[in-house]
Amino acid sequence: MTSEHTETEQATQTKEQTPAGMFQAIGVITGDVTFIKDEERNKYIANITIGQYQYNLFPHGSSWSKLASFNGLRKQIESTGISKQKLIVYPKITHYPSREQQHKIAFQLVAFENDNVENSISQELNDLEFKLSGLWQFIPVCKTPCITVMRNFSDERLEYIKQAQLSSKVNFMKAAHIPLMWKDAPVKPFRFNPKLEKEQQGKAMFVSIKARFIPGKDMFGFDSLLGMPQDEPPKYLKAGKKDKAEVLKSKLAFKRQRTSNEQIKGTIKPKVVLKKLDPVETNPAAVIEKPKLKPKS
Repeated sequence: MTSEHTETEQATQTKEQTPAGMFQAIGVITGDVTFIKDEERNKYIANITIGQYQYNLFPHGSSWSKLASFNGLRKQIESTGISKQKLIVYPKITHYPSREQQHKIAFQLVAFENDNVENSISQELNDLEFKLSGLWQFIPVCKTPCITVMRNFSDERLEYIKQAQLSSKVNFMKAAHIPLMWKDAPVKPFRFNPKLEKEQQGKAMFVSIKARFIPGKDMFGFDSLLGMPQDEPPKYLKAGKKDKAEVLKSKLAFKRQRTSNEQIKGTIKPKVVLKKLDPVETNPAAVIEKPKLKPKS
């Protein structure tokens, strides 16, 4: 077994006993859905308009089974002419390196109302309501505290990441950091303090709540507790820092090489000596992670 696999296992097996529950971020939204054909890539892209605010709508994954709901929704709108749809979605959050730059919210389609989904979560939640379960904490690139939703642990998933390529493995274990406004929370969000030793830091609590998405503000607001905060989270998968740094280093190197190649093509006298990448220049300052979770039945 390689060192990178060992690093992952250590992150998933910190406790033999964990509380019941799971990491999740899933909810219901209603809005006008528009599909547009991207001729260049021969695929459809979609948006959903909630009130006066428009958000990107993506399929959940690229496999045929996960594209079925996305394509089914498009065909239903085409056949009925009814664009206003009630959807079950995952929030898709993109954070940026600067704390001053606003995060971006989109949604991944899980199912739509007429998708013949049994025991649908839409029966439990009203419009704009979400179930959020994760670690309550601040992250370096966001002023608002977040609920961090990790990839739930299973033996099958552990076997997959042991065999996956490094980039695929790190992408598979990316977390979602969901900005949440929660006044008078029963526990404070964890905040890392570089001045304290590791054993003095404390840790993020695992919380399960119902929250409402706030269009326009592009964040979520606390509604109610679904369970008491817990010291220990359910078991989860987490990529090691070295693995994430190595993947980001490779991405930066590839991006620089591509930029250099494009500059060469656009130069009349392409006498350009490619600069050898300095390890210091490719050392990542941060890794921004995204959610990709399965809904709770």
